[in-house]
Amino acid sequence: MSASKPATPTFSPDAYGATDFAKVDAHIITAEEYDELPELTEADLAAADTYRGATLVRRGRGRGRPPVTRNKKLVTLLLDTGVVERWKASGPGWQTRMNAVLRRAMP
Repeated sequence: MSASKPATPTFSPDAYGATDFAKVDAHIITAEEYDELPELTEADLAAADTYRGATLVRRGRGRGRPPVTRNKKLVTLLLDTGVVERWKASGPGWQTRMNAVLRRAMP
């Protein structure tokens, strides 16, 4: 087994190469540099990721899974091997189809 390398902190100089942070902090932005910056719109601000305390809240840009319209519960279920293999052989979405069959069988 190989030893894993310790994680490099995201904001360390080692993560992105040597950076002269003192020089960056000392830089004064000129009027010409402001002209290069894009104007932030209300839409940009509405889609911006923010923090609530220490929790990152991601918004906009269509990232991630859409909100669940119906709650589902994760269960552990023992089924015959042949049953599972048959459902898996029916292709992607087999769990959803199995759920639909079980729902129709409910009284």
